[in-house]
Amino acid sequence: MINIDKILNTAIEKDASDVHLICGIKPNLRIRRDLIPIEECDILTEEDMMEIYDYFVRGNLDKDTVFKETKKLDSSYEFGEIRFRVNISLSDDIPVVTLRLIKNVLPKYEQLGVPDIVRRTMSQPQGLVLVTGKTNSGKTTTLNALINEINENQNKKILTLESPVEYKHSCKKSIIVQKEVGVGKDCLNYSDGVKNCLREDCDILIIGEIRDRETMEAAIETAEAGHLVIGTLHTKSCAETIDRMINFYDVRDQQTIKYLVASLLKLVLSQRLLKGRDDSLVLVPEVMVVDNTVAGIIRKDKISVSEIEDAIQSSSEKGSIGLINSLAELFVNDKITLDQAKAQIEEKNIEILNRTIMQLKIKKENYHKENTNY
Repeated sequence: MINIDKILNTAIEKDASDVHLICGIKPNLRIRRDLIPIEECDILTEEDMMEIYDYFVRGNLDKDTVFKETKKLDSSYEFGEIRFRVNISLSDDIPVVTLRLIKNVLPKYEQLGVPDIVRRTMSQPQGLVLVTGKTNSGKTTTLNALINEINENQNKKILTLESPVEYKHSCKKSIIVQKEVGVGKDCLNYSDGVKNCLREDCDILIIGEIRDRETMEAAIETAEAGHLVIGTLHTKSCAETIDRMINFYDVRDQQTIKYLVASLLKLVLSQRLLKGRDDSLVLVPEVMVVDNTVAGIIRKDKISVSEIEDAIQSSSEKGSIGLINSLAELFVNDKITLDQAKAQIEEKNIEILNRTIMQLKIKKENYHKENTNY
């Protein structure tokens, strides 16, 4: 009989971010990007996986129905003082279980390495702000740190739509209402939850994931109605985010939506996580502040990725931060290696990276000399 509690305790003790339970191999932990098997555990059998399924579903008929109908299930599970995000899917008709550990203490905004311009944008009365990145890039942590920042400093009503709810917030200066999305949950889907928020007198709407046109349309309508909307998208760069937003729509509707996006979008934060020199995870941010230049590019008939990247690079005085600048700064500050920095960009941009590194080194040396002389 498998000891699931022991696996969860081991994950907590070793500060894992994820647990992978797959038939035919030992339970694996993801620790600072590496997958490490729990050697003291046996290889998981089909019977083990059915037992693990029963452990997390716990006889909940709604969850069991959702899994049998859709062949996947997203849920949450509390183990002691730690919450887990639970995903159950199928492989060869056998359950596969992936768990994400949600720390009960949310990191302070200052600890994350997110540029301060993102925090300052939270004081906007209305508009659309997007936090983007691939899976495991820390989007949820950043989003919840922003919620906590608003909660501690502003008097607002914040409504969150999540699948599942991960961090539990308590009301401080703000009122927070957290809703779980899904069958048998607080609202059936994201688009329904977004549409209903207009009747709930919220100031700030948090959308855990914008994954379809209906949700995007509802988010834009909410921002247009005078609310601040903060959402996430699975995209790897600011330019790709714009492209994804536009491509949710049919070609005949794209020009109209470009004008709406150009006027309502305030900022895009695209983030990556790299394993740093000291084995800790390092955040690599790319920030696009939507000024007149970027808005003009978005409105064009054909959106150019290179034009957007150039606009970000040349708008640093307004708070924009290019990916190359972030990588160069992290290398100069000895947080990542040069090979890691180069691996994040295309070959054609290597020379720009090298030039940026040289400029930052000179700037750092001059700053050091001035302060030493003083």
